[in-house]
Amino acid sequence: MPAHTPQRIVLVSNRLPFTVAEKDGDIEFQNSAGGVATGLHALLETIEIPNIGNAEYVWIGWPGGRVSPQLKDRVKLEAQSRFHAYPVFLSEQEIEAFYSGFCNKTIWPLFHYFPSYARYEPEYWAHYKKVNEAFGEAALEILKPGDLLWIHDYHLMLLPALIRARLPDLSIGFFLHIPFPHYEIFRFMPAEWRRDLLEGLLGADVVGFHTFDYAQYFLRCVLRILGHENQMGKLLVHDRAVKVASFPMGVPFDKFAAAADSTVVREEKETLKRTLAETKLILSVDRQDYSKGILNRLEGFETFLETNPDWRSKVTLLMVVVPSRIGIEDYERMKKGIEELVGRINGQFGSVSWTPILYQYRSLSFESLVALYTISDVALVTPLRDGMNLIAKEYIASRTNQSGVLVLSEMAGAARELGEALIINPNNRQEIAKALEEALSMPLAEQKRRVTIMQNRLRRFDLARWAQGFFSELIFVGPERDRVYGKLPSPANRRAMAERYRRSQRRLFLLDYDGTLVAFADHPRGAKPSHAIIDLLSRLAADVRNEVVIISGRDRPSMQSWFDHLPIAFAAEHGAWIKERDSDWRLASSHATSWKEKLLPLLELYVDRLPGAFIEDKDFSLVWHYRSADPEQAMVVAREIADDLLSFTGNIDVQIVQGSKTVEIRSAGISKAKAAQLWLSKQDFDFILAIGDDSDDEDIFRVLPAHAHSVRVGIARTGAQFNLREPWDVVKLLEELMTARPHEPATKNHRQTG
Repeated sequence: MPAHTPQRIVLVSNRLPFTVAEKDGDIEFQNSAGGVATGLHALLETIEIPNIGNAEYVWIGWPGGRVSPQLKDRVKLEAQSRFHAYPVFLSEQEIEAFYSGFCNKTIWPLFHYFPSYARYEPEYWAHYKKVNEAFGEAALEILKPGDLLWIHDYHLMLLPALIRARLPDLSIGFFLHIPFPHYEIFRFMPAEWRRDLLEGLLGADVVGFHTFDYAQYFLRCVLRILGHENQMGKLLVHDRAVKVASFPMGVPFDKFAAAADSTVVREEKETLKRTLAETKLILSVDRQDYSKGILNRLEGFETFLETNPDWRSKVTLLMVVVPSRIGIEDYERMKKGIEELVGRINGQFGSVSWTPILYQYRSLSFESLVALYTISDVALVTPLRDGMNLIAKEYIASRTNQSGVLVLSEMAGAARELGEALIINPNNRQEIAKALEEALSMPLAEQKRRVTIMQNRLRRFDLARWAQGFFSELIFVGPERDRVYGKLPSPANRRAMAERYRRSQRRLFLLDYDGTLVAFADHPRGAKPSHAIIDLLSRLAADVRNEVVIISGRDRPSMQSWFDHLPIAFAAEHGAWIKERDSDWRLASSHATSWKEKLLPLLELYVDRLPGAFIEDKDFSLVWHYRSADPEQAMVVAREIADDLLSFTGNIDVQIVQGSKTVEIRSAGISKAKAAQLWLSKQDFDFILAIGDDSDDEDIFRVLPAHAHSVRVGIARTGAQFNLREPWDVVKLLEELMTARPHEPATKNHRQTG
């Protein structure tokens, strides 16, 4: 596969960094107020991507509002020229069922650990799929080879797989800006939906989360629901590597620090000081959302005033609630609850000269927000669950004199990085009250010590560093993919192999069975060869020039019952049993089996411990299978049984081999390589092809002569000459060999490869 130099970043998010408003038959573009889109827009204007520099970008998303059909073309033109944007228009029904429905009434509450708020309406799910497909079609209209596709957030979790199906070589990244829940929460989602969401995300090359915990929860769900294991955060999905990692999102540190010392902010700060009188100021700024714990912080402040009467009239809580998701019942109820609680606290503790809580329900400009950050003695940030929470980081970045105290919920992703804050459990009002008491009494020197440490960390890992870290992983996908797929046979390789096959007179085929000619099954009996496989082997063996040998870990009775009528040879149980063409079965050599009586009880013990596991008892081996067992429990138990077997067999002449969802104990001295050498030594073959899928087959590849062809099934590191993705590709390759026709001679301007 040729490597491409990336040309552009194509960013896809639910919202564009602007909102289109239609007024008197005309349109106007308004900057979006906060949110992911706004932060990313500022980032893309300035960021230098590793190995790219200042990349071009195109942004795909919904422009907000409702646009008349006759104005859509104009919106597209202006969006492209002014914002590098490519709008996706949604109907009112789609906005209601997709955005207000599945996104905000299903995914949002579930992923924030409010399962009782989640609704599972089939109509919502249908529109979620429909809108993801619409975004996919829009992306396909503008994507080019070499582009980096960066998809954002929970609105578009199906999109990576939709794009991957159409553009398999594209570099695709996905970042989730909200928490990913634990398996026990995620499984509340209907089975089909949760599988589709996971498979959708696994269409990406890199899947990013704010914290290590979220990444681990995702990997656990993938294991338990889809059965894919990971190695150090790397998954092999359909023979394609997917990297899952945490990339804590930062803030544009220098922007906030510079704004804090700007003339505009200083003037607003002086105005606020005159308004707020001489009290200590606790700042609370958050969107109106039940996940933010606004009621909890009010209750905590109430407890603080109850238990600290000396602080009454000396401290004020400035609570700014930013409107969000107007019209959703849960949010409207919460707004009413906030207003009632603010009124109660002010009524109980306030006086003519002092109002404990100053409550504002409005949006803030950037300068106003920074002014509040700089004037506040304490920032109170208490989400019940939050992907990151950038308010906490913005507050610290704005404290240019290094004073101030941050009280932060342990449920926020930012708590992993801001350990010098006062970390509290937002569900405990007493903890909040004690933290406020400590914050308001903290000596200035201790404030500066803590803030300086956090600022140094946030300055190093700012917003640009977050994006660069993500893109470093995504850009590495290209070379990594080339390495992984570098051994896939090209058309020229296949033609050269077919030509050599056609010209040869003495041919040897050494073929594994499970995972090579047929896919793995939950039980060994389930991998019975199809009529197509029987027909393929029959036609291959019918050519008198071909010696076909199946070298498998399968037991002898299975080989006999399935293939005994075919003129082919066998090595069963990894070569313990040999059957040459037109001969009877025989033992390759004598092997002790008394060890089986000692080890069988141990294997049975682990069968009892792991529902779904079972033992296959063959003549010279015992195999503990766990493909049908719970995948997460199986991983743990498989490691335990392997450790126990190593201890038990220290003085026993056996081999312990971990295969695909199996642990096998076999008599020592048995190997596929020895069996292969039996046929290799019979005569000089001028065409040899060995195909297998695991470590036992690697032993065969090592003993082949230099002119032989070798193929490893599955994308893995191998000593074989080539890789093929799956058994279907093996069948196709063998069919190509048997139907090979004389090849046109190469011209002087064209070289054959082989």
